[in-house]
Amino acid sequence: MKICVMPGDGIGPEIMEQGVKVLNVIGEKFGHKFETTEALIGGAAIDATGGPLPEETIKACKESDAVLLGAVGGPKWDTIDPAIRPERGLLGIRKELSLFANLRPAALFSELKEACYLRADIVERGLDVMVVRELTGGIYFGEPRGTKTENGERMGYNTMVYYEHEVKRIAKVAFEAAMKRDKRLCSVDKANVLDVSRVWREIVIEVSKDYPEVELSHMYVDNAAMQLVRDPSQFDVIVTGNLFGDILSDAAAAITGSIGMLPSASLGASNPGLYEPIHGSAPDIAGENKANPLATILSIAMMLRYSFNMAEEADCIEAAVEKTLSEGLRTGDIMDEGGKLVGCTEMGEAVIKNL
Repeated sequence: MKICVMPGDGIGPEIMEQGVKVLNVIGEKFGHKFETTEALIGGAAIDATGGPLPEETIKACKESDAVLLGAVGGPKWDTIDPAIRPERGLLGIRKELSLFANLRPAALFSELKEACYLRADIVERGLDVMVVRELTGGIYFGEPRGTKTENGERMGYNTMVYYEHEVKRIAKVAFEAAMKRDKRLCSVDKANVLDVSRVWREIVIEVSKDYPEVELSHMYVDNAAMQLVRDPSQFDVIVTGNLFGDILSDAAAAITGSIGMLPSASLGASNPGLYEPIHGSAPDIAGENKANPLATILSIAMMLRYSFNMAEEADCIEAAVEKTLSEGLRTGDIMDEGGKLVGCTEMGEAVIKNL
């Protein structure tokens, strides 16, 4: 299996170093051969080539079976032309690989429950939600859009539009994700107000006929936001459009209280998937051995599960992370009373020991 590794900027290289070490140990343990190729993206690519996404990087990604990304960006590049900012590299590679589905799990490890913002009785019911967000359509990309002056005042307008094929493919990804989990899928829309949501709901129902094992439900987005805070245990997988998914996935991540623990995946129809932690490049602690590598390590577990159908190997990584946390080891971002403060390298070594 060929994997393109893009460490990126800030803490990216150090968290990716620990992640690749975990991947290699999994390869040895289960008899797999993972071939990794490193490529530039973001600020590191700007410094080396003048642009955030070199052609060599695009080529390396397309020739791989999966892609791992650390993080991009930092104050060093904040004042350059917005057209070549580091973040353009991330948007660019998503486009080049036609990645239309973003999978973002928000799971709360019991060892970190004190960090959760929710009431203790809610936390006890569990928090393990997967948000599947459509990534390339909806109101962010719909036409017409723009600004103009009408009747003497300024106005702005955007169009929320979804085509049947766009809804079908994201629904299929969500149903497949539900099949790998608890086989429950909630489709979130605003069908009581929006015509586009009514079409969305009709198509999701049609796709559900191919997945009779999955229990499908529907919820309006305003209610879903409330229910996510009131009782997240009722959700397994949530599928929704670009705008609603942008909001709900961030809300789901925030209520865990530990953004440094959360992985993500961006998937397409046939091109390699892109796996990355949802936290940023944290330039203030870069190179200081303070970063939390667990979100990157958990992103590798997602890669094994969703790109390579290696459920046992993914379970092994997740169990090792949980055991490491149960031993009281904590990086600064998840430090709690009674925890043992360790650095990025030490946390990675502990996970490897527990594999």
